Amino acid sequence: MAEIKVPELAESITEGTIAQWLKKPGDYVEKGESICELETDKVNVEIMAEESGVLQQLLANKGDTVAVGQAIAIIGEGTASAPPAPEKALQLAEEPKPAVPVDRAEQPAPQPVAVAQAPGQRPIASPAARKMAREKGIDLTQVPTVDPLGRVRKQDVASFAAQPAAVPTAEAGKPVIREKMSRRRQTIAKRLLEVTQTTAMLTTFNEIDMSAVIDLRKRKKDKFFEEHDVRLGFMSFFVKAAVAALKKYPYVNAEIQGDEILLKKYYDIGVAVSTDEGLVVPVVRDCDRKNFAEIERDIAELAAKARSNKLSLADLQGGTFTITNGGVFGSLLSTPLLNGPQVGILGMHSIKLRPVAIDEERIENRPMMYVALSYDHRIIDGKEAVGFLKTVKDLIENPEDLLLES
Repeated sequence: MAEIKVPELAESITEGTIAQWLKKPGDYVEKGESICELETDKVNVEIMAEESGVLQQLLANKGDTVAVGQAIAIIGEGTASAPPAPEKALQLAEEPKPAVPVDRAEQPAPQPVAVAQAPGQRPIASPAARKMAREKGIDLTQVPTVDPLGRVRKQDVASFAAQPAAVPTAEAGKPVIREKMSRRRQTIAKRLLEVTQTTAMLTTFNEIDMSAVIDLRKRKKDKFFEEHDVRLGFMSFFVKAAVAALKKYPYVNAEIQGDEILLKKYYDIGVAVSTDEGLVVPVVRDCDRKNFAEIERDIAELAAKARSNKLSLADLQGGTFTITNGGVFGSLLSTPLLNGPQVGILGMHSIKLRPVAIDEERIENRPMMYVALSYDHRIIDGKEAVGFLKTVKDLIENPEDLLLES
């Protein structure tokens, strides 16, 4: 017999949540084979068996919070046959069972009833019911069931979910929905609050005429795709422009450590990606050494990994500067929050046709984008911030200069 424990993941990660079990009790598991998926503050990771054998028992259920070093399963020798699920057995042992009617023939048709639960106890429910309840944010103790033993089934949860979504609460007497924050959302909330409390954040704005980049992209995108098997987007232009601006204004590529400033002479650019579980910022490494195709390929691969929960901790660590594009969701203007401990973040926005004065007599409709630079005023002065953003603007409006810079 051997215990499977939550391994050391990263210095800042001390616990996680069981997202799903990939194996069930009775399954034979090879050494190195994944047995469960663990959701941490940053990424989802798979926990692997350290030796071969039969999975004897699960010591934690899906949705449980477990600490680094905690035993979550037992593996040992035996025959690969599926024993009763320990979660169900545990529930039946711990919770009171409603009495079964003696003579069903004399009983009226069963009606849904809410089974009373003692404080701190979980209702008896099938795994499928628990999964659906978590996905829909439903409290299982509020779900009525017709099962004589009080078990909540998937169809009970589905019926309950089909009712009006909001339920009155005793505190307010008004319709509300109470939903538990996911671990990742809690981490995002905590970090963003820390940024606002520990930095002197300001934002400066500018606008960019995207005509030249749009024209260049139209002329080159087909050939670019044929040669590199990746599409030419706008993000690679902004990454290269940001690197050039960071070289010119190095304090935007810095970090505060106590009473010292750490100036970074490398350019690992974080690119914010929106997922169903929240915003993540995977990092494109050594952007000063990569061409447009390599940057576009890295961004596409990292975005795909983010949306399929396949990012590793290494993918998220060590960025020096961040770019976020709210324009993909239609944002016209915003104030991006710093991605600590970084001291600068560039916000891109929607491209909109707007009338622009060409000279004293001419006005033309041009594709314009508002851009924003949020920065930590403790080490970056307004002059540097404005200069940084002006450099990005000039390079995007003159992409030939950008090619020379890279």
